[in-house]
Amino acid sequence: MEQESWLQLNEAVCVITGAAGGIGHEIARALAGQRARLVLLDRDLAQCQQLADELADRAGVEVTAMECDIADPASVQAAAARVEHRFGGCDVLINNASVLRPAALADISLEQWNQVLEVNLTGYLLCSQQFGRLMLAQGAGRIVHVSSIAAHYPQTYSGAYSAAKTAVSMLSRQLAAEWGEHGIRSNSVCPGLILTPLSASFYEDEEVARRRRQMTASRRIGKPQDIADAVLFLASPRSDYINGAELTVDGGLEAMPMALIPRPGYEAAKA
Repeated sequence: MEQESWLQLNEAVCVITGAAGGIGHEIARALAGQRARLVLLDRDLAQCQQLADELADRAGVEVTAMECDIADPASVQAAAARVEHRFGGCDVLINNASVLRPAALADISLEQWNQVLEVNLTGYLLCSQQFGRLMLAQGAGRIVHVSSIAAHYPQTYSGAYSAAKTAVSMLSRQLAAEWGEHGIRSNSVCPGLILTPLSASFYEDEEVARRRRQMTASRRIGKPQDIADAVLFLASPRSDYINGAELTVDGGLEAMPMALIPRPGYEAAKA
């Protein structure tokens, strides 16, 4: 009970996009542990409903699953209307839904480029507009955008992914600048090297897994819970004076470039 009350998320209406995915799933579990009221959005309604039933049974909290394509303005508007009708408002929006499409910039089609931007960037704007409208009406709210370390470094042969994630970080800051005076905070989280169902195949090769662990200062691969913990803090009143910020959660990967470059005479002594 002490942990639940510290974050002050009890009864908060929290909307999570991409809730059926690995990180979204864990964010939902973490918020359920805080006794929040949850709205789970995803294109995969069956998976979303399964998670909603599980959390309602296990945590005894109110959980609603809704089918929603965040790249479709009408779908987002309908979801926001249902949330307003059921709960009267929205306290927290977690923009988490994401897609990744392999493609080289030399030959990527405009259709492939737009598919990634529509979900990873435009979808975040649409959700911010519709659920932000509810926050503006009540004079308070928190938005957390799940970005990526690909916003800081080019993720090659991934089409529009890095460009979209970089834009998400700026979208978050602009929302903070425009809506901060109305009691709304907007921040982003940038995960790096997180083991999810989408990245699991990378770690099937133990040598690849070992090399990836060595690239982080913490010498381990992140878990979805690592991201959920950061998201919960930014979504809670405990981070009330944090607005327009970007929190990198990568085990210290971004601290490592100089340590990974051979520098004879400056390396740690081998035992």
